[in-house]
Amino acid sequence: METPEGTLQNILEQESLKWVFVGGKGGVGKTTCSSILSMLLASVRPSVLIISTDPAHNLSDAFQQRFTKIPSLVNGFTNLFAMEVDPKVENDDITNDEGLDSIVSELSNAIPGVDEAMSFAEMLKLVQTMDYSVIVFDTAPTGHTLRLLQFPAALEKGLAKFMSLKNRFGGLLSQASRLLGFGDDFSEDAVLGRLEGMRDVIQQVNKQFKDPDLTTFVCVCIPEFLSLYETERLVQELAKFEIDSHNIIINQVLFEDEAVESKLLKARMKMQQKYIDQFYMLYDDFNITKLPLLPEEVTGVEALRRFSKHFTTPYKPALTRGSVEELQQRVAELRLQLNAAENELDKLKRGKHRA
Repeated sequence: METPEGTLQNILEQESLKWVFVGGKGGVGKTTCSSILSMLLASVRPSVLIISTDPAHNLSDAFQQRFTKIPSLVNGFTNLFAMEVDPKVENDDITNDEGLDSIVSELSNAIPGVDEAMSFAEMLKLVQTMDYSVIVFDTAPTGHTLRLLQFPAALEKGLAKFMSLKNRFGGLLSQASRLLGFGDDFSEDAVLGRLEGMRDVIQQVNKQFKDPDLTTFVCVCIPEFLSLYETERLVQELAKFEIDSHNIIINQVLFEDEAVESKLLKARMKMQQKYIDQFYMLYDDFNITKLPLLPEEVTGVEALRRFSKHFTTPYKPALTRGSVEELQQRVAELRLQLNAAENELDKLKRGKHRA
């Protein structure tokens, strides 16, 4: 089946983009893809920030450089910055034990998902104060990412719960706070104000996330059943959240026209091709970029830079099956094998004569 070759050039050319999410199933190469995408964007944009929201934090491994929750310049670049944050930060990072912060912390613990929503909102508020032309998110595996995209709803739920408590107990919270000596800082109006301030940030960012001119989501997968299933789930959820997605990266591909003799690799190629055909059938309106399976890991800026050419130009195997070059290489390999076998035979003959 002939399939058109896609690239990620469209992302580099879309100058209005502010947020680029890269996500997919665990172990498909999201960090490598997001790292390379951020490097390519750095070549066409004034300043780029890549943020890892995956608790595993492979960004430091990809660039072979230690990153923290404070943006750091990536070695070898003047306009590419990286930071690693855990969406589920410890309460100590965003609160203290006194007054208003304490009740906000307790409220966030009482409602599942609100702690992640609020810490993510804090991070987005911080990021918005920084002057980056585009921000790339290296996200956690699919389930965590989808939960993160639900954070506006989680905070709305928290506010609704707080309002119901306020209506039910009237001024009891204010009276209790004054009795304990906390003063007006601990009143329900102060807590509500803090939460509503957080909601405003979230609503503003959420509005940007739903704007296809400002935000897009790149799905990364491999040509196997579970990854196909997970990608379909992710694409459907993104559509539900009204987040644009029109790029799919199929990583670790064994190309069918590549000169391969191994029976195992040939069997894997056949299996992969079945799922690649399904990807093209399901996502005929997407840009689908196929990346080759390499014999080595892609780590370090130089290795990432070498691999980046396949993001903007479709991969072509070095040797095509049935070509003159491939036949010449096979003849050369057979000659080497024949010479090695003849040398081995000579050694055996000499050993017999000595005996």
